[in-house]
Amino acid sequence: MPNILLAEDDPALGVVIKDNLQQNGYTVDLANDGNKAIDLFKSKTFDICLLDVMLPKKDGFAVAQSIRSHNQNVPILFLTAKSMEEDRITGFQSGGDDYITKPFSMKELTLRIEVFLKRSSSNNELLNKSYRIGSFHFDYQNLTLSNNDNTFQLTAKEALVLKYLCSNQGKVVKRNDILEAIWGTDDYFLGRSMDVFISRLRKYLKSDSSINIKNIHGVGFMLEITG
Repeated sequence: MPNILLAEDDPALGVVIKDNLQQNGYTVDLANDGNKAIDLFKSKTFDICLLDVMLPKKDGFAVAQSIRSHNQNVPILFLTAKSMEEDRITGFQSGGDDYITKPFSMKELTLRIEVFLKRSSSNNELLNKSYRIGSFHFDYQNLTLSNNDNTFQLTAKEALVLKYLCSNQGKVVKRNDILEAIWGTDDYFLGRSMDVFISRLRKYLKSDSSINIKNIHGVGFMLEITG
């Protein structure tokens, strides 16, 4: 269950956000000022941080800088009533990954969180550098796919797509999930490009009949290995 750090000094809004996120299956720790947010972050492990910009004691930008001094990877999303360009720039410079402007819908906030968590999960998976795929050895770090007969040098995107399929072997992965995880957006034209990468991977793997990248019509793909 993903853990969320929520820093919001408006008591009513803080409770509304926390309750809604908990109803969506998240655990949420709520801090009502910047110092408490920093203390909470140091005491627990969080999967994403939601920081109001206008916090008392330490503002959201200062909290983000403190978080970044301890953790370079956890996603930080600013909750802000400001929409000025300089505020957005300050947010990114202080270590933020994105912002959402008040007032926002809980559906929009939840979708933003889901996108960040998927990306984080994908990045964490990169710690696994190699896979066995039937008779093939996939070396993600060196972008190679090889068996006793052939060695293929993959492009970075081919390797990322294959890595995502390997991480979910035997499971149906949705097209839009792959696009969001690898390209950061679900776009029709990027989807067509992804089909090209899938076709290339099938060509590389075709010598091993036990390997099949199945097309699940209207949904996505599944890496299936039999035998």
